[in-house]
Amino acid sequence: MTLPSASASCVGGFGFGLPPVAEEIDERLWILKQPRPYQDSDHVLSIAYNLLCGGRVLDDIEVRRNDAACLNALDARAIPDPTTAADYCRRFDAAAIWRLMDIINDVRVRIWQKQPESFTDETARIDADGSILSTTGECKEGMDMSYKGEWGYHPLLISLANTQEPLFVFNRGGNRPSHEGAPELLDKVVVMCRRAGFGDILLRGDTDFSMTAHLDRWDLDGVRFVFGYDANRSFVNRAEDLDEKEYSELERRASQVFSAQPRAKQPRVKEQIVIERG
Repeated sequence: MTLPSASASCVGGFGFGLPPVAEEIDERLWILKQPRPYQDSDHVLSIAYNLLCGGRVLDDIEVRRNDAACLNALDARAIPDPTTAADYCRRFDAAAIWRLMDIINDVRVRIWQKQPESFTDETARIDADGSILSTTGECKEGMDMSYKGEWGYHPLLISLANTQEPLFVFNRGGNRPSHEGAPELLDKVVVMCRRAGFGDILLRGDTDFSMTAHLDRWDLDGVRFVFGYDANRSFVNRAEDLDEKEYSELERRASQVFSAQPRAKQPRVKEQIVIERG
C-alpha cells in the first residue's frame, strides 16, 4: 500500500502490500462506485475472514472488529461493521457473484502456474456434486422443496480434487437436479486447467452427471471423464442376456501384489496372558 489513510485502515491494508486477489477485486468487482473508506476487497475479505475465524453470520463480524488479536493478524486498524457489511451484500446481484468467482479463479490460475512442474504433470481431477442444504427460514429467497420434502437449497460444487479447492459454487433451489448448470461450469474449469498447464483433465461425478449431450464433445476435446450411469432396463437386459463365458473374474491390483505375500498372523495376546497366569 502506498496510501496509509483510507485503505490501510481496512482489512486490505497489509503492511507488505495488497494481496493479488485484493487488487483484482478492487479493479474488477465494481460494486462500490466511491470507496469511503472501505474498498470492495475490504468488504469481501472481512466476510471471508469472519468465516475462517468461526463466524456463522454477519453479526459475528462485530466480534472480529473488537478483537485486537484478529486486527493485528490482519494488520488492520478497523474492518467494516456488520450493518455496513449487510448493506454491501444487498448490492450483490447474480452477475456480481459470478464476477467475484472469476476474479478469484484468475488469481488461482496464476498461483497454479507458479507451482513446480510436478503439480501440472498430474491429472487435474475435477469433481462435480450437488448437496441438499435445508433451512428453517421462512423468508429465504430462492429456496424450494427438495425430493426429500425439505425446504432449502441444492448448490452445485465444482472442485479440484488434487488440492481440494472449490472452484465454482452455483446455488439453486432445493428442487433442482444435480446436473443443472454443470456442463457450462465444467467447460470453464477445463479452460482454467489448460491455462494453468495441466495436460490431462479428468471429470468425475455420479450418475446425474452422465449427460449424453456433452460426452462426445468432451471426448473429442481430449477431456477424460468417469461418470456413473443408471442401471436402466435396457442395460440390465443386455447384461443378463450375455453368455456366462463372456464374464471373467476381476482380480484387483492389490490382490495381485499381495497374492504371494501372505500376511503373518499376530500372536494371540489373550491366550498368552491366560497361560502365564495359569
